[in-house]
Amino acid sequence: MALILLALGLVMIIEGLAYVLAPLLIERVLEALRALPIASRRQMGALVAVTGLICIWGAFQLGLAL
Repeated sequence: MALILLALGLVMIIEGLAYVLAPLLIERVLEALRALPIASRRQMGALVAVTGLICIWGAFQLGLAL
């Protein structure tokens, strides 16, 4: 449970910093995403999810212990 809270907190910090440091860039990115077809957005989401899983697997391979 502590690891989940840690991961959630880190994601929230990174997301929050993006909005604090570059709010106009976030708006442009959202507009660009709106212009993409739904299938492309799904593919991007799947790619990000798989990349996250690979990062988690890599962390465990490097010795992360729960």
